[in-house]
Amino acid sequence: MQRSNSTFLGRSEPKTLSGKRGEAGFLRRTFKKHGPVAALVLSDVLVAVFVLIAAYFLVWEFFGIRADLRSFFVQNVVPSVVVWVFLRGILRLYPGYGYDSVERLRRHFYSVLAAVAVLAVVFLGLGMENEGPRTTLILAFFGILLLPPVSRKVTMLLLYSAGLWGRRVIVVSYQDTGIEFVEMLRKEWGLGFNPVALFDSDLVPAGSDFEETAYSRTVENVISFSRRNGVDTAIFATPYTRREQLEKMVRQASESLRYVLIVPNLGGVTNSAVKARDLAGTFAVEVKHNLLDPWSRRLKRALDLFGAGFGGLAISPVLLVIAILIKLESEGKVLYGHRRLGSRNEHFLCLKFRTMRADADAVLEEYLARDPELRAEWERNHKLRDDPRVTRVGRILRKTSLDELPQLWNVLTGEMSLIGPRPIVDDEIPRYKEGYELYRRIRPGMSGFWQVSGRSDTDYDERVDMDTYYVRNWSVWLDVVILIRTVSIVLKGRGAY
Repeated sequence: MQRSNSTFLGRSEPKTLSGKRGEAGFLRRTFKKHGPVAALVLSDVLVAVFVLIAAYFLVWEFFGIRADLRSFFVQNVVPSVVVWVFLRGILRLYPGYGYDSVERLRRHFYSVLAAVAVLAVVFLGLGMENEGPRTTLILAFFGILLLPPVSRKVTMLLLYSAGLWGRRVIVVSYQDTGIEFVEMLRKEWGLGFNPVALFDSDLVPAGSDFEETAYSRTVENVISFSRRNGVDTAIFATPYTRREQLEKMVRQASESLRYVLIVPNLGGVTNSAVKARDLAGTFAVEVKHNLLDPWSRRLKRALDLFGAGFGGLAISPVLLVIAILIKLESEGKVLYGHRRLGSRNEHFLCLKFRTMRADADAVLEEYLARDPELRAEWERNHKLRDDPRVTRVGRILRKTSLDELPQLWNVLTGEMSLIGPRPIVDDEIPRYKEGYELYRRIRPGMSGFWQVSGRSDTDYDERVDMDTYYVRNWSVWLDVVILIRTVSIVLKGRGAY
């Protein structure tokens, strides 16, 4: 007879309290349930009011356009904030459990765009065409695009530190798979799914006989646990279970649990663009590769040109200083071009500031010949953690990733993208296997998904998987998230060598 085991993952099971302690427990549970929503709404309101008032004074100071502050606050600030927060609520950003950073950014952008559209129609309809408020709102639009994602992240961190962030969930899975899945949820805490119990169902894989009593008892235990502990969400991470078995389990659980999530057996297929479809009563999953859309590729190219063009102009003094320091320390060219593979199997010279000695190849061969461990590391990752060829200035440039700034020229010429998979050499193609067909569809990037997910601390196979994931899951929002994380990692100097 198969049986169901469970592991409690929380601190302790809640007990029924009475008197003052019971009231305190009730208040805490109530605040834990509604507190994150209130905190996020308050954070958004404060940031929006700050941005609008700051825009008001900037317009007053630099454009000389004045309007009565009290009237502006009542007629513009209040309705703008109310409409924007209301739209964010409709987009389920309060609290937004289950959304990753890419999806949250996408919904944030849509909320701002929709709020501007609604307010424009309302203000024009009411004849509020005063130049001061209109100019102020246009300026505030950019501030509200940039600041709320930062304030939301800070608010989430504070809630998480206080133990108030997230929805408590029960995980039903296989023994080893379940533990890995729980660790993933804990690592990606921003999703807002806090596992409190793991039920090892001992389910029989698809194609095998199974006893109905086994999984029925598992679901009964899940329902019983959820009622005792006030948990309303269960996640079935059982991708290899027979369809008939999973169907009965989910139907049984759905009668008592408000939310039931299923992790399907679609690894390597689904992506961030996946959509559920109802085909005349038949469930289907639509998978769309955004990078096969010509307009998406044009949008990505436009962002590359904008970012590389303005970014290159802004940091031109830094580029000049770096070039002088390289020349002062060692002889040789300032720039180094390495032959790499681009999209459509075309080769190009990937530019970098020179970080090595002029006789780098000879030095490398000498070290590898006398140190088998170094040779093994080189053959495994094509990198050395303690590379003897690197100069003093070069180590600083590598640590901060400033050596890659000349690749902005590669971006402008269309050989690279700001964000994309790693630029590789011909010898690396076999290691990508069938994933290379995806790789060759897109320009390699200055930064990418693997760089912000561990950078040099990841092994080669993990990098290949991350490059494949990026191509399948590309969206403009993913690029923005990676770009923000890249800046953060560069400032910290984490993981580069």
